[in-house]
Amino acid sequence: MRFVVTGIVQGVGFRPFVYRLATGLDLAGWVRNDAAGVTIEVEGPDAAVQAFGRRLVREPPRLSSVEHVSEHELAPRGGGGFEIRDSERADRPSALVSPDTATCDDCLHELLDPDDRRYRYAFTNCTNCGPRFTIVRGIPYDRPYTTMAGFEMCGPCRAEYDDPGDRRFHAQPNACPDCGPTVRLCDAAGSMIAGPGGQGGAEPIARAAALLAEGTVVAVKGLGGFHLACVATDEDAVRRLRGRKHREDKPFAVMVPDLESARRLADLDDTEAGLLASRERPIVLARRRPGSGLADQVAPGHRDLGLMLPYSPLHHLLLADAGAALVMTSGNVSDEPIAYRNDDALERLADIADCFLLHDRPIHTRTDDSVVRVVTLAGRRSPLMLRRSRGYVPSPIPLPEPAPVPLVACGAHLKNTFTVAEGSRAWVGPHIGDLENYETLRSFEQGVAHLEALFEVRPRAVAHDLHPDYLSTRYAAERTASGGLEAFGVQHHHAHLAACLAEHAHAGPALGVVFDGTGLGTDGSVWGGEILVGDAAGFDRIGHLWPVRLPGGAAAIRRPWHMACAWLCELDGDAPAIPSWLEGRIDAAEWTAVVRLARTGVASPVTTSAGRLFDAVSSLCGLCLEATYEGQAAVELEMAAASALEADDLAYPLPARREAGEPVVLDARELVRAAAADLAARVAPGTVARRFHAGLADGTAVLCVTEAARRGLRSVVLSGGVFQNVLLLERLASRLDEAGLDALVPRRLPPNDGGLSYGQAAVIAARDPRRSSRPET
Repeated sequence: MRFVVTGIVQGVGFRPFVYRLATGLDLAGWVRNDAAGVTIEVEGPDAAVQAFGRRLVREPPRLSSVEHVSEHELAPRGGGGFEIRDSERADRPSALVSPDTATCDDCLHELLDPDDRRYRYAFTNCTNCGPRFTIVRGIPYDRPYTTMAGFEMCGPCRAEYDDPGDRRFHAQPNACPDCGPTVRLCDAAGSMIAGPGGQGGAEPIARAAALLAEGTVVAVKGLGGFHLACVATDEDAVRRLRGRKHREDKPFAVMVPDLESARRLADLDDTEAGLLASRERPIVLARRRPGSGLADQVAPGHRDLGLMLPYSPLHHLLLADAGAALVMTSGNVSDEPIAYRNDDALERLADIADCFLLHDRPIHTRTDDSVVRVVTLAGRRSPLMLRRSRGYVPSPIPLPEPAPVPLVACGAHLKNTFTVAEGSRAWVGPHIGDLENYETLRSFEQGVAHLEALFEVRPRAVAHDLHPDYLSTRYAAERTASGGLEAFGVQHHHAHLAACLAEHAHAGPALGVVFDGTGLGTDGSVWGGEILVGDAAGFDRIGHLWPVRLPGGAAAIRRPWHMACAWLCELDGDAPAIPSWLEGRIDAAEWTAVVRLARTGVASPVTTSAGRLFDAVSSLCGLCLEATYEGQAAVELEMAAASALEADDLAYPLPARREAGEPVVLDARELVRAAAADLAARVAPGTVARRFHAGLADGTAVLCVTEAARRGLRSVVLSGGVFQNVLLLERLASRLDEAGLDALVPRRLPPNDGGLSYGQAAVIAARDPRRSSRPET
C-alpha cells in the first residue's frame, strides 16, 4: 500500500515516526520526503497495513499537522525491511513548512546540563523544536535548502542525524558547539567584546547579561530578527530605550524566564498561561499585577502587560544569566521593519543599542513576535489574535472555495500582511507592519517573493484594496503591468467580513458588524462603522454610524481632539467652544481652525469611522489629545472604562434612524451628547468611558437583532480593528448570544487589517465565474 501524506510533515520527525511505526508492525517498505509531503510504501499482512494507516492519522508527531492521507493499493513486491530514503525534489513542491517552534523540554534539559555536550549551546534543537520557516529557502525541507547549509556537521551530530531512532534524525538545523553557529558580543561599532570560546575574556551571553544589569541596551539577534533589550525594572534604562527608539507611549513587551515569574507580574488564567507556554510562544496581553516592580516606563498608564517566555536557547540562557525580566521590543526604528541581518542591525540600530549580541546563523525571513489576548465569548475563554507571525506562519488557512487561479492578495495599509493562495490553501504571510515607507514596502515585496518561490505559486491574479494610494495597491498595479496579472479590487470592509466567514467555513449570508478606523467605501467616502449583509461573493451596506467630517484628514488620526471638535459640530448649530474641562489643553486658535474645517468640509472628508468615534470620546474625556501610535486614544478609553471603580451598568443611547431606501444610521450623536453632558457634570472619565462602551455595544446589538429577524439570518460577524477592544467585543457578543444569534469572531487571524489579505483571497475565490456571484453595493 502506498500512502501520500500532505500537511506539515517535513522537519517535524514524521519519517522516524513512520519508521518506528512500520518496524513495530513488522512491515516492509520505505518512506521519503518529496515535494508533496511524505510518501510511504508498506507491505505486509492486511491487518498490519490497516493498523498502520489508522495510526498514521491518529498518532503523528506533535509538531506535525496532517492535512490529507491518500491510499493506493500496489502489487506485492516481496521486499524485506523498512528504510528511510533520501528526499526527492520535484518540479512543483506542495509540501508545507512548519513554523518556528519553541525549545522543547528535552533540548532545554541538555542546554542546562553541565555534563551534556550541548551545555549552554545557544542553537540546540531537534525535530521537536527550533527554527523552521525563518531558515528555510526551499522545499523539500532538507539542510541544503536552509540557511544551515554552510555548517558541516561533525561526526557526533552526523550520527544523530542519520539514526532513525534518535530525536535528531534529519533535524535540519542540528548542530553543536564543535560544528554549528556561534554567538559573539560586539559594541555599537561592531568591535568584538566577547566571542566563541571566551574570546575577549568572557562568554558572550553571560557578558551581555552582565551589561544589561549595568543598565545597557542590548540588541539581541533571535529567530526571526532582532530585539532591543534592557532590564525591565531599570527605570533609567527603559526610559533611555524609549527615547532612543522614539517610542513615546506604546507599551513594551517583557520576557520572563518561566510561568512562575510571569504570574508575579500579571494575573494569569489557565488559557493565558497555556498560550504563554505553548510551542508558538506569542506575546500574551494579561492584566498587570500592582506592585510588580517593573519600571513605570515599560507600559506607562496601562493596566495590561505584554508578556512572553523564552522561545530559543539563546533567550533561555540570557534570561537565566540576567536573573531579571527583560524588555524585549522589536529591533527597529519606529515605522521601519525589524532588522534581521547583522550588518543591517549594526547600521540601523547603532544609535539605539549600546552593544549587539549577534550570531552567524543567517535568518532568511524576518518574522516578528505574534501577539494574542484572551476574551470571554459564549462563556468560554478564547484566544483573540492581534498579530499573527512567528510561531504561526506559514501554516496555511484553508479557503472554503478554492481559488480559481493562483493568486496573491496584497492586504491594506496598516498592520499589513499578504496572502499567497493556490487551490484551497492560503498562506498568510508574517506581519509586515504599516506600509509607510520604502523599507516596509521592500519587506513586503521580499516576503511575497519568498512565499511564491517557496511553494512555487505562480500567481495569475492579484487582489488589492480599493484605496488607490495604498502602497499595497500600487504594488498590485505594478504586478498587473509587469507580469500580466489580472487585478481585482476588494472593498475593505467586505474583505473583513469575508475573512471571518471563510475562517469559520461559513457560506453566508450573514450580518457583519465591521468597525475599524479607515477604509475606502464604494461611494468614495471613508467608511469604518459598517453594518453589512452578505457573503464572500458580495455584500450590501445596510447600515452605518452617523457620518461626520474628518477635519484635516490624516491629521485627525494623530490629533484625536480634532474628532471631538467634529462631533461637537454635529451637535451644535453654532461653532462649539472648547469644552470647559479641556480649556488650557487645546490651543484656542487651533480649535477655531478645526471648527472651520469641519464646517466647510475643506480637507475634511466624510467618515463613518468607529475608530474615530472612539478618538472623539477619548479626547473629550481628556485621556488622549495627541496620539503617538495607532489606536492609542481607543486603547486609553478602554483602559479607563475597565478601571472605573465606580462602574455602573448605564448605557448611553444609540438610536437607529431609518429612511426609506437608505441604510440605517446608528445615531452616535446621542452617545457623544450624553458623554459631553456627563463630563460637564463632572462625572468621572472612567464612568463616561464605560457608559460609552455599553451604549455602543447595546445599540449595535439591537440593530443586529432587528435586521437578523427581518432577513432570517442567525450569524453575525464581528470584525475590524475596533474589535480588539475586549469590553466592546465581549458585551456585544453577549447581547447577541442572549438574543439567540451566533457571533462569529476571527480566531486564527486578527480582527484588524492583519486578516484583510486572507479576506481578499476569499472574495476572489468566491467570485469564480463557475459559481454564482453578486456585486458589492
